[in-house]
Amino acid sequence: MNHYPSDIAFTPSVKAVQTRKGSRSLYAKVEQGYGWQTEVTAELKAFLAELDMFYLGTANRAGQPYIQYRGGSPGFLKVVDEKTLGFADFGGNQQYITLGNLAENPQAFLFLMDYVHSRRIKIWGTAWVEENDQELIQRLHDPAYPARAERAILLSIEAWDMNCPQHIHKRYPANEVLPLIKSLQEENRLLKEQMARFQTGWEPGH
Repeated sequence: MNHYPSDIAFTPSVKAVQTRKGSRSLYAKVEQGYGWQTEVTAELKAFLAELDMFYLGTANRAGQPYIQYRGGSPGFLKVVDEKTLGFADFGGNQQYITLGNLAENPQAFLFLMDYVHSRRIKIWGTAWVEENDQELIQRLHDPAYPARAERAILLSIEAWDMNCPQHIHKRYPANEVLPLIKSLQEENRLLKEQMARFQTGWEPGH
């Protein structure tokens, strides 16, 4: 029996549902063709270079899932090698749910969103925490970020896929939107001043 990278998500149960719903033949062709990727490609590397946030999914031994938002400067999720991604981890609310989950269940999932261009990448893999390799932690740390990196979290890629842009709402980052808002506010202020001067100098019959 053939095995495909997408089998990590397309389990027998999932394939059974695809069969009932009529999409199994389509995904069977995908599996036998180009299929899902298992290593970092130029396309994924370019995507990561612009990425300033993602969602990290883990689960405990019982299978209870947990999703955590991660944000940083563009490119803060870095390519360590052709099979590994990593990022610096900083102190937070000290709940340590992600760390606790990874201590007993290394399976992890990255959901990468590009809201501006309506793109998303899903990455399945195994993750672990590195607290002693200071060279690696500093390599992943953005020196412009004021917080101290406490550890690194790494993920070994098992499969990834970029899927369709359907139903992704457009959202724009603050560094793009705020300058435009300020420009419009200043334009509005100047127009109001001009209108006030015009109304002050206007007299009936003139």
